[in-house]
Amino acid sequence: MAAAPLRERLIVIAAVVVAVLAWASAFVVIRAVAPAFDPGALTLGRLAVAVLVLGAVQLLRRGAWVRPTGREWLLLAVFGIAWFLVYNLALNAAEHELDPGTAALLVNVAPLLVALIAGTLLGEGFQRWLIVGALVAFGGIALIGVATASGALSIVGVLLALVAAVTYAIAVLIQKPLLNRLPGLQVTLIGVAIGTVGSLPWSGSLVAQVAVAPAADTLGVVYLGVVPTAIAFLAWAYALQRMPAGRLIITTYLVPVIATVAAWPLLGEVPPPLALVGGLICLVGVALTRMPARAATPRRSRPPVPSR
Repeated sequence: MAAAPLRERLIVIAAVVVAVLAWASAFVVIRAVAPAFDPGALTLGRLAVAVLVLGAVQLLRRGAWVRPTGREWLLLAVFGIAWFLVYNLALNAAEHELDPGTAALLVNVAPLLVALIAGTLLGEGFQRWLIVGALVAFGGIALIGVATASGALSIVGVLLALVAAVTYAIAVLIQKPLLNRLPGLQVTLIGVAIGTVGSLPWSGSLVAQVAVAPAADTLGVVYLGVVPTAIAFLAWAYALQRMPAGRLIITTYLVPVIATVAAWPLLGEVPPPLALVGGLICLVGVALTRMPARAATPRRSRPPVPSR
């Protein structure tokens, strides 16, 4: 009987790894295709591919649809607009100004915010090691940002990346209560569909840019839709249903580390020694968040989130 819980834990870990690796690769690919696609066209292209993939998966899982309540539709609308429309537009625009490592650093200001707010709004508490690990990990990615930023940073790029971070945090906090009743695939599909509809004003730009873009850049847009959007968000939703949001979100501190390392051979960016030190600190911080709470401290049960 112990095999089943162990197998589920391993699947959750695998889902987190898939999501983190896919999202790290997204920072590199967005930067690579930026010369060929403007932020709006890239957003629409990525989401259009993702909605086709997710829609196909949903059709194969007939009978798995749960009718959302009025309140859930409202949350889904905010979730789709925040994470799939505004986040993508802001991040795509930011990476016209910033390198992948710096963009990933700024976007990952969000996990600390989510971890702290989740302790209050979602009743997940403030475990000591969660706070300590979050602060250590944030210090690590801050060091990466200092190391990878060459010259003066674009103020516009920094502000756009921070907008992406804020919408990222809002979306994660909204997604958690939605997953209490709705399947992860359904939540992701609806969110992506809402984002796709919101990005339709860039249809003309997308068609025009696909017509002249190199094939490799167009394949990059398809990759963004399939892997970092469809597959990664399904993996993320699966993990989020099975572990606290505050603890899960801390794992995304690994994204700037991976994005920085990947940008080295792919985009010709060489991480300086300071960035490698920051990456090590980041890994230590993530490890600290996994430290168990003291056995003597009773854990308060998490109140259910009403879904009316």
